[in-house]
Amino acid sequence: MAYTEISMPRVRFAPSPTGFLHIGSARTFVFNWLYARRTGGTMILRIDDTDVDRNTAESEASIFEGLRWLELDWDEEYRQSERLELHRQTAEAIFRKGLAYRDFTPAGAADDEKPRGEGWLFNPGMRELTAEESDRRAAAGEPFVLRFKVPRETLREIRFRDAVYGEQSKSTADIEDFALLRSNGLPTYHMASCADDIDLRVSHIIRGQDHLTNTFKHILIFEAVGAAQPEFAHLPLLIAPDGSKLSKRRHGPVVSVTTYRDAGFLPHAFVNFICLLGWSPKDNREVMSRQDLIDAFSFEGINRANAVVNFREDDPFDPKAMWLNAQHIMALPAGELADRLFPFLCEAGYKVDREKLLAVVPLIRERIKTLRDAVAVADFFFLEQLAPYDPTELIPQKGDAAMALAALEHAREVLSQTAFTHEELEAALRAEAGRMGVKTGQMFQPIRVAVCGRKTAPPLFETLAMLGRETTLERIGQAIQKLSAHMSAHSAQKP
Repeated sequence: MAYTEISMPRVRFAPSPTGFLHIGSARTFVFNWLYARRTGGTMILRIDDTDVDRNTAESEASIFEGLRWLELDWDEEYRQSERLELHRQTAEAIFRKGLAYRDFTPAGAADDEKPRGEGWLFNPGMRELTAEESDRRAAAGEPFVLRFKVPRETLREIRFRDAVYGEQSKSTADIEDFALLRSNGLPTYHMASCADDIDLRVSHIIRGQDHLTNTFKHILIFEAVGAAQPEFAHLPLLIAPDGSKLSKRRHGPVVSVTTYRDAGFLPHAFVNFICLLGWSPKDNREVMSRQDLIDAFSFEGINRANAVVNFREDDPFDPKAMWLNAQHIMALPAGELADRLFPFLCEAGYKVDREKLLAVVPLIRERIKTLRDAVAVADFFFLEQLAPYDPTELIPQKGDAAMALAALEHAREVLSQTAFTHEELEAALRAEAGRMGVKTGQMFQPIRVAVCGRKTAPPLFETLAMLGRETTLERIGQAIQKLSAHMSAHSAQKP
């Protein structure tokens, strides 16, 4: 029987610490979290660390690091390795009911994790051992795998309704006698997962589509223990542009959550992005806050088709992810954006004053797609000395070096006497361009390059006001020297 609809669901995210936090695993966590928060339920984090040969402390640390970066909480936390006795007791209870048997096939051949010939379902010699013979061999210390005895005398259909993929069924004739305990006494994934789901009263299991076929085995375990069957919702897989499954081994950092963090994605923008991989709200919105996602989430919005993450060899980030991040950056309050930019600028070696950064934020927020972009876009605000630049950059279009030099010299004179406010600076420089008889662009470009070290930069007058008189005049003076030296060198080269 299935759980009836309850007011307080219990869901779980159960990562195995065998690698970094995969973007697909992060999406599974988020969908579980959204369902729990939408229904007022409980979000459980369970570290499935029973695979001792593959588990690593580094992987576990990476998982926690990635989850904490998402800024989504959980209500309960467990570790499977601390629950091994429960797993064994549950397996033994199934054995005592006559629903499992000992398989004494020599080591390696009885390991359900290793490939078998096509069509293998069970070993009749082991399945049909008498209880006395089985007990005798076990008492003698002969190693064995404990296998679930899938019903074969009377075949039946295992059925369940998946919240995403609809009605599912499979005959017991097509299910092998899967292992519950390995020969070393440790539980298999099936045993540990089901025992914990039962004990933790998990009501809804939301996981990847690659676990869909496992569900039939898990239902058999639930039935054997006499536990209620949870509701199941399997999520479409994430695939690469070439149609291959998105994997850690093949695609590396592209699928790691920390890659997005280190590139300067906002946590809630990343959450927004991964939610749209295989799910969409009824109103087809794209830019959504955390509360928007909670309010809109439903299983009905999850697609059955696998979701493509569009990246290239030279660019690991889906354009939709970049666009969403930019949208969230633009919507972020200035103070919060400054706080999130601060560590990136400090990491780059800049001396950053928070008050100054707060003033810079409005000038750059529409020019950055990631937080790390600010390092390149806003560096000149925090550098004592600009990075070297080509003096020809000072020369405006449809102008020459002499025009640029004159513009800089006039600007230095005017700015030494002008109040450093946006309005006063704009009025003074526009007026000076008129007196010189040049277009404003021919006046402004040399100034922009002089103070920023590049042609493309935030609005000029706000930038000058932000930099202040002393820094502005110093950089214009350096630009005059640089351009004069260039002109002299160029003149000397002429015959």
